[in-house]
Amino acid sequence: MEGGVQEEERFGTAYTGVPPHKGVNFKDVVREFMRGLLEMSVEFGRGCKDVVQQSLVTEDSFLVRNFGKDSYIGKKIKVPCDNVLRRLRLFNEYLVPEDKDPFHAWSVILFVFVLALAVLIVITERDTAISVAKKVYIHPPSADRVMLPDGRYMAYREQGVTADRARFSMITPHSFLSSRLAGIPGLKASLLEEFGVRLLTYDLPGFGESDPHPKRNLESSASDMLFLANALGVSDKFWVIGYSSGSLHAWAALKYIPDRLAGAAMFAPMVNPYDSLMNRGEKYGTWEKWTRKRKFMYFLARRFPRSLSYFYRRSFLSGKHGQIDQWLALTLGRRDRALIEDPIYEEFWQRDVEESIRQGNAKPFAEEAVLQVSNWGFSLADLNLRKKQRGKGILNLIKFLFSGSEEEYTGFLGPIHIWQGMDDKVVPPSMTDFVHRVLPGAAVHKLPYEGHFTYFYFCDECHRQIFTTLFGTPHGPLSNTMEVEQTSFDDMEVQEEEVTEGDLKTD
Repeated sequence: MEGGVQEEERFGTAYTGVPPHKGVNFKDVVREFMRGLLEMSVEFGRGCKDVVQQSLVTEDSFLVRNFGKDSYIGKKIKVPCDNVLRRLRLFNEYLVPEDKDPFHAWSVILFVFVLALAVLIVITERDTAISVAKKVYIHPPSADRVMLPDGRYMAYREQGVTADRARFSMITPHSFLSSRLAGIPGLKASLLEEFGVRLLTYDLPGFGESDPHPKRNLESSASDMLFLANALGVSDKFWVIGYSSGSLHAWAALKYIPDRLAGAAMFAPMVNPYDSLMNRGEKYGTWEKWTRKRKFMYFLARRFPRSLSYFYRRSFLSGKHGQIDQWLALTLGRRDRALIEDPIYEEFWQRDVEESIRQGNAKPFAEEAVLQVSNWGFSLADLNLRKKQRGKGILNLIKFLFSGSEEEYTGFLGPIHIWQGMDDKVVPPSMTDFVHRVLPGAAVHKLPYEGHFTYFYFCDECHRQIFTTLFGTPHGPLSNTMEVEQTSFDDMEVQEEEVTEGDLKTD
């Protein structure tokens, strides 16, 4: 019995490849199992190869009977192939003896050609990428600045007619990653002169040459705009222009300084994508247009705003120029894509970015991103024009009856115009649909086939349409100079002599 057990152990260890003096462990069993599995896989592959050769490559197989050299199709292509090979044999004298077969030689030549073409493409793309990676140049300070009541300086830019000749005044806060240099891109001075418009643009706190604000919000933004208007001699009401995320500051002006505004012109206006007033369809139509990266950046701005500085320093604060769609994680339509690739736009945008990031501080950009997705301190519904509710009770009623005052209104009384490109994927049309639902009095101009940039940037016809919609027929600037007929001293002496002679004759 013991001999039988010993013999079984001896044979078992021999079969598993383990020396007789060592026991069988789990590792050895797994190793032998994998070895056997590999041997079976090799044999299975050989069997499949034999089956394929016997069923498809033999003379009775389907492929040979229908596509072989003796088949109908084979006979049709045999003559052209023979002619091609015969012509290729002319190059045989240039080939080495072992490459006399044209098929073999030209297959090698074709492979080398494709390989060389691929290498050339890679090198070209690498050179192109290196040339596109242009370094950011910080220009010397050149802006005009005014001091705000809290001691900060605000940089601004003035275009168009002078203050005493302005028929209309416009103030434009810029959008994210922009500066006072943007304004209305490509707007011609002749058009401003024709309509008598004075255009003022300024750097937001921490952007360009404006000092940062330690605790800025949308109410402080409206206060800065008001002080700028007063400091630069805008005595009458002015128009506020809001483009993209710059619309946040235009909305704030409508809320906090409505008495100083003549109207508002919005272009693809940005609203808070987390606004509680948005319905499910409006939210879905907005978020589905955005890339995952952009959604992630909004999430960080709402939940972890301090982490934004890391991403900003790796993109537009890295010291090198890049693509706007990659920096801001934008999805662009066909027409927008064509515009940003235009050299004129690229030069304009790079200069604007250089001015925007001249202070090299990520904090103002993080603050701007947080403003987009946080509580504004007011709702767009507050801008609706409605009667002011008087207090309840007998005393308030008696006071109203005896005061004889007219009913008061709240909200914004002036016109609001909104232009929205229907192919805009940066600020989707669903956002404008939300604004129009909340502010039914706003005039919405829907632009088929237009994107986020195409109607606002470098479009002379579009700019004329905008001004005509806002101001009507152009009448030029105001004429405040009066022609006064001045009489010289010589003429006065001549007149006095004539009067004296007349008196003498009378005497």
